[in-house]
Amino acid sequence: MTGAHSMTHPGPLVSLSNLRIERDGRHILTLEHFELPQGQVMAVIGPNGAGKSTLMLALSGLIPLQAGEVCFAGNPVRPFHDLAFRRRLAVVMQAPLLLHASVYDNIAAGLRFRQVSPAQIGSRCQEWLAKLSISHLKDRPAHQLSGGEAQRVSLARALVLQPELLLLDEPFSALDAPTRAQLIGDLKQLLTSHHLTTLFITHDLDEALALADQVAVLMNGRLRQVGSPHEVFSAPSDPEIAHFTGVETIIPGHILRQSGGLVEVDCGSFTVQAVSPAQAGTPVYLCLRPEDITLSLPASGGAPTSARNALRGRIQFLVPQGPLVRVNITGPVPLTALITRSSAQEMNLNSGQEIVSTFKASAVHVIHRVT
Repeated sequence: MTGAHSMTHPGPLVSLSNLRIERDGRHILTLEHFELPQGQVMAVIGPNGAGKSTLMLALSGLIPLQAGEVCFAGNPVRPFHDLAFRRRLAVVMQAPLLLHASVYDNIAAGLRFRQVSPAQIGSRCQEWLAKLSISHLKDRPAHQLSGGEAQRVSLARALVLQPELLLLDEPFSALDAPTRAQLIGDLKQLLTSHHLTTLFITHDLDEALALADQVAVLMNGRLRQVGSPHEVFSAPSDPEIAHFTGVETIIPGHILRQSGGLVEVDCGSFTVQAVSPAQAGTPVYLCLRPEDITLSLPASGGAPTSARNALRGRIQFLVPQGPLVRVNITGPVPLTALITRSSAQEMNLNSGQEIVSTFKASAVHVIHRVT
């Protein structure tokens, strides 16, 4: 495949500066600075209404900008007016929107529009039919495809154009779990092997973790954090991002003392030890993910553990989640733990039962709290 790695540019493939988009006089999106690195997959995550799809529509030239500069491969472009720029990218939407034609004709449509030679069309279509495991569907009418098959055709139709930039707008959200997992795995392999620069819009955290090299968090029309998936998920920069990325326990407190990178935090009726360079007196939030909490029965004296923190409480209710069980606990602070179903069965957990919640100092993410 040519495209993404046939042209190498120093710096980011796409950079946006002072971008502002309004609709009906209402502010939708403001980006002071945003960069999409060459050859990487950038997932843009955020709640509904955060401005994710607006960013993609603006970049693909489907809606105009009120202000701002877009640079592509180091050169300013005007996506809404610049057809030559738009031909350097491909878009895959949530709904496949296929033509009433065969799978082959759908994949070939863009190449025919660009007046590519029939021989080239044939070889490129065969290549992407094979790469997306849909060669056997070549002659099937598009309206007879399953959701997963239709989305594979939609991806083939985009990738056959050899784009330098691929834009994906929640392309898996309508698929069932097994179909989605298989397609994400196959797409990850293709994007990696072709070094295809990709902007991937999603509100699904698992999809972002599976596909992305970088994650950008949009909230209320503003860019709030950019980093590796690990950075964004394990060290969210504010409580709102923490909550969105799966932190279910956020505790306000003040740092009592700090020694060697370990802090003791006053949380009112209890203290917590955490890893942080913050100094004594600093107001903070403590963020704790449910999978980092270990549960044990008080009768057992608490499980032998290296965890520095232990809080007694009472189980409020349990919610099965496939092979896991979500346990809501009342106590000095409400906690949510996520444990395996077999652990819950071994301990014979029930609502109203006393429980000890333990967690390591290193599992607590500390965010400075603005007072």
